[in-house]
Amino acid sequence: MRRVLTTCCFCACGCNLYLEIEDGKIIGVIPSKQHPIARGNLCLKGWSSFEFVHHKDRLQYPLIRRNGGLVQASWEEALGLVAKRFSDIQNNYGAQSLGVLSSAKCTNEENYLLMKFARAVLKTNNVDHCARLCHSPSVIGLSNAFGSGAMTNSISELAGAEVILVTGSNTTEQHPQIARFIFDALAKGAKLIVVDPRRIPLSRFADVYLQPRLGTDVIWLNGMMKIILEEGFLDDTFIKMRTENFRTFREALRRFDLEQVKAISGITIEQLRRAARIYASVKRAMIIYSMGITQHISGTDNVQSIANLAMLTGHVEQEFTGVGPLRGQNNVQGACDMGALPGTLSGYQSVADEGVRNKFERAWKANLPTTPGLTAIDMFHGTGDKKVRGMLIMGENPALSHPDLKVTQAALQELEFLAVADIFMTETAEFADVVLPAASFAEKDGTTTSTERRIQRVRKAISPLGASKPDWQIIRELSSCMNYFMDYESPAEIMEEIAMLTPIYGGVYYDRLETGWGLFWPCLNRDHTGTPFLHKGSFVRGKGRFEYIPYKAPAELPDEEYPFYLTTGRIAEHWHTGSMSRRITALSRERPEAFVEINPKDAKRLGVANRKPVRVVSRRGRITLNARFTDDIPEKMVYIPFHFTEAPANILTHSHCDPEAKIPEFKVCAVRLESV
Repeated sequence: MRRVLTTCCFCACGCNLYLEIEDGKIIGVIPSKQHPIARGNLCLKGWSSFEFVHHKDRLQYPLIRRNGGLVQASWEEALGLVAKRFSDIQNNYGAQSLGVLSSAKCTNEENYLLMKFARAVLKTNNVDHCARLCHSPSVIGLSNAFGSGAMTNSISELAGAEVILVTGSNTTEQHPQIARFIFDALAKGAKLIVVDPRRIPLSRFADVYLQPRLGTDVIWLNGMMKIILEEGFLDDTFIKMRTENFRTFREALRRFDLEQVKAISGITIEQLRRAARIYASVKRAMIIYSMGITQHISGTDNVQSIANLAMLTGHVEQEFTGVGPLRGQNNVQGACDMGALPGTLSGYQSVADEGVRNKFERAWKANLPTTPGLTAIDMFHGTGDKKVRGMLIMGENPALSHPDLKVTQAALQELEFLAVADIFMTETAEFADVVLPAASFAEKDGTTTSTERRIQRVRKAISPLGASKPDWQIIRELSSCMNYFMDYESPAEIMEEIAMLTPIYGGVYYDRLETGWGLFWPCLNRDHTGTPFLHKGSFVRGKGRFEYIPYKAPAELPDEEYPFYLTTGRIAEHWHTGSMSRRITALSRERPEAFVEINPKDAKRLGVANRKPVRVVSRRGRITLNARFTDDIPEKMVYIPFHFTEAPANILTHSHCDPEAKIPEFKVCAVRLESV
């Protein structure tokens, strides 16, 4: 038996673990005792992370659609067909008729190569990935306020905070290793504030628990800031030295009516005042949040309001403070860093900046498109000259993860050509004309970047199954078929090019990642040791910017016909669309099927029985699944996890988006319940 150290493939905590290999097969995992996040422990998904690798459903050979069915083909034939069809569409309709979805499940090197392929070969900026559906408001909102859209401080700093405010994050279930640091802080006497419409497990440990109505985050955040302003808890020195536009912000905040807090959010002024005093009265306070904050039409507003709160109290720019967006997938942060976004190249360098484009054009020896492309949502809703006719989707599953699924699935069906690279036959791959078998995380080398900006190695433990290949090799060979040659021999060589073109990764090289536990970006050169917390001494943008944010109601509210709020999310046992986690025995045993959480009082009025079927209906569709009674859900609200293809929650959700980040409002729509 031998062991290979690598990074976990599930959430963005970035735990390191050892894969145990015997006779060419992975038979178990062991957590790293020395790793600063794992600390000798793993979550349920981490302990089971090896099992899907050898699952019988793994794609092992290329497939081409013939006579309505997918049949096995050679790599030469499959890649040749993809290259020909992309070239035909490009010639007939223009480069903007092609679109690419990259993946937060893939490595930094693979995301970099795919965005390079889109821009240098296909000549389009229509490239995006699932960050559009989770933390695109964080990238924009925190960049507007601070100049950088990433987690400001490291995970381990939570243990040294005096106060931790958790909102829109079911941390113990979705980021359990981060929750351990919260409990470390509580053991030292720290205070905990939890704000969430669902009474999540972490709320049981909170000094203050606030339960706002869905979609009212700006209201309670503005209310908290007004209380801090009125009671003199703001940090005047920090505001004067480190920020701008405060006077305008302060005047607008003074006009805010505190009575709106109770009327709109349901939180009492007394509760909010207690939370405000706890958060603002200490030197070391941290805020962490996740998709309960971002997945709204006001997602960017919510994030900027959180940034306002941190700046108002001076809880940023120093250790044990800051704002932490908790990323959901293992490499969402890295995929953003690598430029798998329609408006930026690697390192958040704008495609509209001529100087930036010139730098990349010289390195890539290719002319690049100049205007930002379509988002992942717009690629499925475009018309006319913005209609996408051909797509390459790498490791994403929009046929289950996107909102208003009937529209998304119809768009996939209407594509003139679709190529999918994945490790399993996903719901999206079922629509494909060509399916390319990709290697799993255990079968390739590379790097990923965790939610705290920690860049770490992924190491090959076994050979790829069958004829499957790492995504970076697939992209390299496809590019050659289209007469653009990417002569990389290894991911290490790709990272050298990333370092050359991407200032925040300028000092990231494989030899440096072999010792210690990775590097925090920005890491500017070989002598730079990395940056565990951002904005020390000054913000990336110079001065932090206050911007007063008015309240904006959700796009769809309950009414007489659809009287319930629906919110969607994840559960501890599964991950994303379940293509990996639902092929793991222990996880499927614990959560084998979909369910809807409902308050027992609502269930009694409707005649719904616990653990019996109920039909949930929205304006867009209906699903049937078993009810689960819980007092953790308030009356007139239901919750459904989105992992289950047999009862897809996103049949019900709508496609209204945040106007800036273009993120769909997964967290609020209106439904009715019918007994079955």
